[in-house]
Amino acid sequence: MAAPSEIVALLDGLTLIASRAAAAILAVPRPDLKAREKPDSSPVSTADEVSEAIILKELAAFMPAVQVVSEETTGNRAVEGLRDRFFVVDPLDGTREFLAGLDEFTVNIALVDSGIPVAGVVAAPARSLVWRGYALPNQRAQGAERLALTPGEAPERARDRVAIRTRPRPPSGAHVLVSRSHLDPATDAYVDGLPQAQRTACGSALKFCLIAEGSADIYPRLAPTSEWDVAAGHAVLAGAGGALRRPDGSPLFYGQGDFRIAAFIASGDEQAR
Repeated sequence: MAAPSEIVALLDGLTLIASRAAAAILAVPRPDLKAREKPDSSPVSTADEVSEAIILKELAAFMPAVQVVSEETTGNRAVEGLRDRFFVVDPLDGTREFLAGLDEFTVNIALVDSGIPVAGVVAAPARSLVWRGYALPNQRAQGAERLALTPGEAPERARDRVAIRTRPRPPSGAHVLVSRSHLDPATDAYVDGLPQAQRTACGSALKFCLIAEGSADIYPRLAPTSEWDVAAGHAVLAGAGGALRRPDGSPLFYGQGDFRIAAFIASGDEQAR
């Protein structure tokens, strides 16, 4: 991934933080998870909290002047004095899948600038994989890659490093990813309207990463979600040549009020909307 040196330093720093958080998640013994429901009925566990504590501490040391919006500390409420540049964090995306013993959970960290996720890291602890990407619209620069990285290790210790790119969407038989835990009737109907679509259910931000690496074509989400579920995957996808837009084709901007996203469609082939 040929990138400006400052972007490489940023992604390396975020990758190390995500890797350490990933290791901390895996280190929590199952009997100590203390899973419970939050007021919005979504689950949270000790692993979510341990991961978030590490990320917040390390981001404060890495880039102390940049604010952080994180799921467990911020919640869906406005942040006073939020500046143009801030981090968006989901310390454990896919908690339901994690508690069910599946490997479809991630650590998500994105840097947002003027409403756009310009850099993002998505770590999959149980798969020992990290996807990361950047997209700088003003400089017309972008790139993305996948690292095979043991949780806890620094990015320079990656066992494998592959530049990734989205693929053209076929006119029929597109590989469509849908949420394993949050599939809604509107999304279901949208997928049914695609010609001969091949549907796969998957948890967490892995869906963005699979599209970014060319393993799938589209991820529609026509029900509300939160910015921390999306921002890092959006950055990876954009870095790999894909796009994430509202259903009407308009761009999606972050840092909007309560950090809720009404709906979006993530696509590896922007020309095939």
